Amino acid sequence: MNQAEVAKLMSQLRIKVNPRQRNLKGMQGPEGRLKRIAKTLTALVKYERIELNFNRADETRGYAERLISDAIRYGDCHKPTMEMADFYLREKQYVHKLFKVLVPRFENLNVSYTRMYKAPREYPGHYLKRAVLELRGNPFPALTPNTSNNRNLLHNVLLDEARREYRKEKYAEIAEKIAKSNSEETSTPPTEEK
Repeated sequence: MNQAEVAKLMSQLRIKVNPRQRNLKGMQGPEGRLKRIAKTLTALVKYERIELNFNRADETRGYAERLISDAIRYGDCHKPTMEMADFYLREKQYVHKLFKVLVPRFENLNVSYTRMYKAPREYPGHYLKRAVLELRGNPFPALTPNTSNNRNLLHNVLLDEARREYRKEKYAEIAEKIAKSNSEETSTPPTEEK
């Protein structure tokens, strides 16, 4: 099967979807890749927000989601979950943080446990895509502004009302012009051509 057939089988959309090629190779092979993922996952649990290359953040995010969901589902008495936590969290004090801090925080959450944002690139200089990977509920300020509560502030209500009145006046002017042009067309008799 070629890539187009795989994409067609995987997607039920009516548009063509090509699978994204990910550059995940490393000099040390699969073992080195797992070491990098474990190092990144340890940093994510330790700091709760990290900035790194986009491909590495995208790959690590899946492992973080799986580790946290298994920790929530099975708890710290489940041997395979403890082995997975022991493998991916290089500093062992963060295994305790996973089960005692993160599991209670995320156990009633219905969405993903991590968020990933594209980070701006520095110019001039390094041109690899950068990303910010963070755990939800971290103690840091939000990266995106929360504008949902600003709608009811007094100046926004007044601006919305002024915008509404302005549009109403413009629509009235347009309707007046249309009515005037229609009345001129009907009031003038058609001229006979010779």
